[in-house]
Amino acid sequence: MTAPIAVYVHIPFCTIKCGYCDFNAYAGMDALKDAYAAALLAEARASAPLLAGRTIASVGFGGGTPGEVPPAHIAGVISALRELAPFAPGAEITLEVNPGTTSPARLARLRQAGVTRLSIGAQSFHPEELASLDRIHSPQATIATFRAARRLGFPSLNLDLIYGLPGQPLDRWLESLRCALELEPDHLSLYALTIEEGTLLARRIRDGDVPPPDPDLAADMYEAAADVLEEAGFEQYELSNWARPGHQSRHNRTYWTDGDYLALGAGAHGYLSGERYENLAHPRAYIEAVRAAPPAQPRPALARVTTPAPPAQVADWLALRLRLLEGFDPAEFEERWGFPLERAVGPVLEDCAAAGLLERAPRVRLTRRGTLLHGEVAARFLSHLQRHWTERLTA
Repeated sequence: MTAPIAVYVHIPFCTIKCGYCDFNAYAGMDALKDAYAAALLAEARASAPLLAGRTIASVGFGGGTPGEVPPAHIAGVISALRELAPFAPGAEITLEVNPGTTSPARLARLRQAGVTRLSIGAQSFHPEELASLDRIHSPQATIATFRAARRLGFPSLNLDLIYGLPGQPLDRWLESLRCALELEPDHLSLYALTIEEGTLLARRIRDGDVPPPDPDLAADMYEAAADVLEEAGFEQYELSNWARPGHQSRHNRTYWTDGDYLALGAGAHGYLSGERYENLAHPRAYIEAVRAAPPAQPRPALARVTTPAPPAQVADWLALRLRLLEGFDPAEFEERWGFPLERAVGPVLEDCAAAGLLERAPRVRLTRRGTLLHGEVAARFLSHLQRHWTERLTA
């Protein structure tokens, strides 16, 4: 039997689309939900050949807001996957929900469907910050949703928070963090606000209606949060993620450790045997493509498939592995790629270590300063590999 596989399921529906969001998400399409659920089941069943001989280690429902579709739709996908491949013992099934639009009764049905890990989009515990993000819930709704989920026995609960908001002072960010800690979550995901082109927030900043975020202040917020969470007993295991013992996101670790993952749903991205692919993005186009495809055709809504050039593959591997604070053993790199790490990117390792961004032994990993400059380190790896790949082949 080959290595275990993860499955990502994209649910593109939202009550509203927040001004900062550039995900493949759509508001006002509730009428499509039943047809979309049918298409998901059809795509899952058509994926049987891709799951042959595999064990499903995790399932992740993302979006959009998966918690806002009928729980029966979620249960149907989980049931279909169980029919197609065995689930690993203790397999993780994660689902994202928004506070305020997820009732206790809905949460109970999700738990009955087999969801083991709930990720709650709190984002902030300050009403004015939530309003600036176009979030429609209140801090009280976050607290109520979290407590209901805890009563219902979800084995692992995560809270998402965003920092670096325009006009957000450091003390208010830390107050949100303290409010989150008072709920005693098992996991926290902290994301710096990113201004994505084409979003409503980007337009507001361009028009001068909203001040741009301060990157230096965001870095201070990140470092302050790391100190607070360490003192509270959380381990930072990835650039944006902290967990209590036993509560790391196993599904997301698949992404960071070069594991295979099957993609289901509109705009979903998958990775199988070194090949990256994505589905048609718009829900209507996705539904129509699945309906028109032969019943047994795997990936019936495929939009594109790419096999990155070797330098990009190696750079991607390095960038993703360095998102994990544990880093990697150089022997893992050589086993994966067939040549030593030093031969591939030795000069970059030396420069980054000299700049205090990397440790090189016994494992290669980012320093605390390096975690703030992960993107720059990754770009250096890619640039070096692109310039020297031919030399590496002939060395």
